[in-house]
Amino acid sequence: MGRIGRFAVIGATVLLVACGTGTRDEAARDETAVGTAGVSAGDRNFVEASLSAGMAEVELGRMAQQRATDAEVKQFAEMMVRDHTQSGDALRQVAQQHSIQTQPQIEERHRDLMDRLNNLKGADFDREYMEAMIQGHEDMIDRLQTRASEDRFGENQGQVRPEGSDNPVEASVNQWAANTLPTARKHLEEARRINDRLNNNTAPTRR
Repeated sequence: MGRIGRFAVIGATVLLVACGTGTRDEAARDETAVGTAGVSAGDRNFVEASLSAGMAEVELGRMAQQRATDAEVKQFAEMMVRDHTQSGDALRQVAQQHSIQTQPQIEERHRDLMDRLNNLKGADFDREYMEAMIQGHEDMIDRLQTRASEDRFGENQGQVRPEGSDNPVEASVNQWAANTLPTARKHLEEARRINDRLNNNTAPTRR
């Protein structure tokens, strides 16, 4: 092969490598930027998962308002509808402010739970619903704690702080998580209390 031919092959090889590197760099940027500049895949996924879980809590709460027989379970369900609607609206405002594109859907596991609860009546429904509320809020708290930290003990007990971030989108999402965490903790504690009472068959209440 002549000198010119060798140079042509080398030049083509360098060009292919450069193009491949560019493609990989673009793919890496795509993984961290979704929709608009500054919106990471992590932020978008967190917002979508949180909205999805909140939608499920509202739908389950509406079902419990209709099907529960215990007065405290009905009151808890009413609180779920009210509080999760409010927190969902607040998170949607964050998403709109920062152009975070999401298409939240109620997950299949929550739809399966709805189907299962729909086949239960009376005390069986009440217990199954409250047990689901415990699991759901434990999962929710785990998710929120990836974005916010709380002091569980000591002189600052109950204080919640968002994880720090220089990114305005992430900072806003983290602040929502910090605002929501105390309410989720309150829901979990109340769900455990009601569930314990139901399982111990103490002071049943109806309305």
